[in-house]
Amino acid sequence: MPLSKEAIQHIESQAVIAAAKPITVEGGTTVTVLPEGIRLHTMEVFQPLRDRFRGAMVTHSIEDFAKYVKAHETDDAAPVDPRGFIDQDAMRATIIFNLGAPGAAGHGDDTAMLTLKPTAAYSALLAIRGSTLSQQALAEWLEDWLPNLEAKAGEADLPMLQAINAVRRMVIKATSQRDSNVGDFSSSRSAMDEIEAKSQDTLPSAFIFTTVPFEGLQPAHITLRLSVITGRDEPLLKLRWVGEEAQREEFAREFKAVLEQQVGGFVPLTIGTFALGK
Repeated sequence: MPLSKEAIQHIESQAVIAAAKPITVEGGTTVTVLPEGIRLHTMEVFQPLRDRFRGAMVTHSIEDFAKYVKAHETDDAAPVDPRGFIDQDAMRATIIFNLGAPGAAGHGDDTAMLTLKPTAAYSALLAIRGSTLSQQALAEWLEDWLPNLEAKAGEADLPMLQAINAVRRMVIKATSQRDSNVGDFSSSRSAMDEIEAKSQDTLPSAFIFTTVPFEGLQPAHITLRLSVITGRDEPLLKLRWVGEEAQREEFAREFKAVLEQQVGGFVPLTIGTFALGK
């Protein structure tokens, strides 16, 4: 009785499995020949303990992150050549405890990640800076964050309540000027309209917003320049963060310095991100 195609394939598969032996190719990679469809099953779930420690810890707290790293380093199961990477743009740090080295690579599946969370005041600043606001909206925002603010009129200090009243009492003033010239053979006319925003009180030129931008960092003094947009019946206002890019870079440098102080003695830190290759 002739064997079916399926039976022949089954016999071939069993023969390949029986004869399969690991082969080490150049470069140290180990391979073996197995039939298609064969799956490997781990017995780890049936063991009292896992084969190795692995996991992913995530936090917003620098203090808790440092505690976890130090405890991990002093654990009985010593990690394999840990490495830390700092993403300054995202204000995020990732430590891979079992990364290993090029000659002895680890699995890279035991990690801790710290992402700094903006404080409420800093989040409020990010939400409003550069936005076009009405008088009422800006005045209410200034009142909400009054403890964090100082007002400036040029180089002079301005009481905050007076600055808020000045924002509320702004008016648009329009003036027109017309010139007319007549000659023997020609005539010309010109008109110029000037629109400006004024207040009955001294209008602030800038605000100093003081806040801790992220938990674990030092307070920062952020200058917000006030600009007024005319051309409508009611003025529109904007707060521009002066030197935003440079100050954000300073936050990132401080973040790295704090991490160096907290965990630099336990784990080498590198600026950048890292992804395990396949």
